Amino acid sequence: MPSGVKSVPANPQTGHPAYQMKITLPNKTDRTLRVVSLALACLGFIDSAYLWFYKITSDDRMCLGSGDCALVNYSEFSEIYGIPVALLGVLAYLLLAGILLAEPRWKPATTHAPLVVFGLSLVGILFSAYLTYIEFMVIEAICPFCLVSAASITLIFILAIIRLVKYHF
Repeated sequence: MPSGVKSVPANPQTGHPAYQMKITLPNKTDRTLRVVSLALACLGFIDSAYLWFYKITSDDRMCLGSGDCALVNYSEFSEIYGIPVALLGVLAYLLLAGILLAEPRWKPATTHAPLVVFGLSLVGILFSAYLTYIEFMVIEAICPFCLVSAASITLIFILAIIRLVKYHF
């Protein structure tokens, strides 16, 4: 049986043992990792909201002297089917923050939130890696605000792995 997974009585219909994720009361370290993840999700939200506001206003002063920021934000890669990538970031970080906030308060979230945060951050880090590649190799420009978002989702992903491995499996 996998480490940290407890066996429950066999399913009476199939006779197969049922397995489930270990549910433990959050200890101080797990709580700290969740709170740090929440703070990073808030940072990512603020950063993405800033980039989205910049996208819809086209106010180049918001680049704070980085012309590369404008190049990236006006590129063809800054939208997917007309939806600004920054708006997708806003929604993703809001979803992550909502899940992390609900985790200690709502039983289904307590059970599944660490795995959901891992899954969402995995998708986020893959998308962010793609966008960073586009920045460096195709557009040949670096947007510092985009790198903040990439760092935020990367750290959330790392913390999600630590939480899953150490406290939930």
